[in-house]
Amino acid sequence: MDVRIDEATDPLDRSVSRLGQKIRGLRHAQGLTLVQLAEATGLSHSFLSQVERGRARLSMSSLFRVADRLGTTQQLLLTEGTAPAAGGTPVVRRTDDASAASAGGGTVRALAPAGDRPFDPMEYTGTSREPGPYWAHDEDEFAYVVEGHVLLDLDGTLESAGPGDSAFYRGGTRHRWASADGEPYRLLVVKQRLPRDAG
Repeated sequence: MDVRIDEATDPLDRSVSRLGQKIRGLRHAQGLTLVQLAEATGLSHSFLSQVERGRARLSMSSLFRVADRLGTTQQLLLTEGTAPAAGGTPVVRRTDDASAASAGGGTVRALAPAGDRPFDPMEYTGTSREPGPYWAHDEDEFAYVVEGHVLLDLDGTLESAGPGDSAFYRGGTRHRWASADGEPYRLLVVKQRLPRDAG
C-alpha cells in the first residue's frame, strides 16, 4: 500500500528522501515529466510529486512499476548508490556502508555498487511475521538463509527455511518471505539482471 507521510506522526527518514531524489534524478535524465511517469505506472502525478519530495512512500508493487519504467530495479532504487567500479575494478563493501533502506517490514541492503553486471546481490533482514504482498518479476532469483528462520512463500507453497537452506525460483514466480518465528533473520538474495532492449 502506498503511504503518504504525515510529518507530525511519522518523521521523514533519510531513506524516503533518498528514494525520492533518485527517482527524480532518473526521471530528469530520461527527459520524462511527472505526468508521463504517472501514465506509464498507473500512479497519479501529484502522488509521484510527493514521493520525489520525500513526503510519501511507494508500496513495493508501485516501486517495481516505477523502477521498471526508469530502466532499473526496485532494489537499486532502495539502496544508496555508489559509483560503479571503472574497468571492472574490484569493490569491497563494508557492513557499515550507508546503503540500507526500509522495505517490507525490514531492511534491504545492496551488496554491490550499481553497475553493469548480470546479477544484483541483496541482503534482507527483519523480524516481521507478516510477509506482505507478493513480488513477481521476469528475472530468476536465488535466496540463501544466512541466519534465523524464514517462511518462504513461493507461488502459494510455504516452506520453512533455516540457516544454510536455499531456494531458487524462475522469473514469474510470485514470492515473498517473513520471519517464521518473529525472531531476526538475514536472507541473501541474488537476482538475475536481464539485458534491456536497445530500442
